[in-house]
Amino acid sequence: MAKIVELFNHKGGVSKTTTTFHLAWKLSQQGKKVLLVDGDSQCNLTGMFLGETFDEYYVNEATKNMNLKDAVKVAFTGRPQPIEAIECPIHIKNPNLYIIPGHMDLSEYESSLSLALNSNNAIVTLQNLPGSFYELIKKCCEKYGIDYVFIDMNPGLSAINQTFFSYADAFIVPANPDPFSTMALKTLKQTLPKWKRWALQAKEMFKDSAYPLPECEMKFIGEIIQRFNLRNHKAAKPYTGKITEIKTYIETEFVRELEKYDMVYDISSLIQAGVLTDRCLGEIPEFGALIQKANEAMLPVFDLSKEDMGTVGNVYDSMEEKRELFNDMYKKIVKVIMELV
Repeated sequence: MAKIVELFNHKGGVSKTTTTFHLAWKLSQQGKKVLLVDGDSQCNLTGMFLGETFDEYYVNEATKNMNLKDAVKVAFTGRPQPIEAIECPIHIKNPNLYIIPGHMDLSEYESSLSLALNSNNAIVTLQNLPGSFYELIKKCCEKYGIDYVFIDMNPGLSAINQTFFSYADAFIVPANPDPFSTMALKTLKQTLPKWKRWALQAKEMFKDSAYPLPECEMKFIGEIIQRFNLRNHKAAKPYTGKITEIKTYIETEFVRELEKYDMVYDISSLIQAGVLTDRCLGEIPEFGALIQKANEAMLPVFDLSKEDMGTVGNVYDSMEEKRELFNDMYKKIVKVIMELV
């Protein structure tokens, strides 16, 4: 089975979806087949992936049911059919990148899933729900020979997110340097171990269901700090204090708590090799004008060509310098993922 990596923070506005797309693309450039799973009802990842064909996808008879919600519907409606792989869209500019599209009504499953997560196996009809999404992902991975899976989740502490988290081999916490960042990390420090404890109990509890839960480690790789402005090639002064605060909290209280539950990867070899200096995988500033160009071209910012940027002279030189900066940053993060996961 492919390795599942998740970027999760229940705080919104941390560029979770954009970073997921960029990391998946960079991994695919290393010869890996990558499957994206859009578990957010806003479907921003699907929109980023499908571009102008987004609307058509959900009305076309051939594709409108090929999405995360409809693909597991048989489990949530108690039908006797098994979950099967769907025809996953392949990115028009990247043959190694696939997606299980999201659905704006995915949250309809929230109440049933919440009941299943808290039923202690007492209600037989709910036993198949927690593992249903994993069954779909597994079948799609087998169909397309996938190496890595990235699940994009909504910003919240929902039953759906708890379920997705129980599938994770590894997770990364995206954060941005604002007044609420450490507050969010304090909540995650308490919530994620609870989710892992539930997953370990549920794996045994649901072992005889049609869709048992997988054996996954749910281990923390590190954080990515993003969405801040630069000045003289460094984080502008208003952000530096918060960046330091986030990194300090992660290195001390956050990691210490997760270590109690075997939820932290050992990065000592990467530190010795000079790949990392701490748990911070990258400090990624605002994309600026590059992100609009990237969205128009349906590409990550680091893969834009001169033609895609559509500029010349000093403006192009500045954009190209930033493009190279982002390319190096994502290349480093992907190297860490491939080394650990």
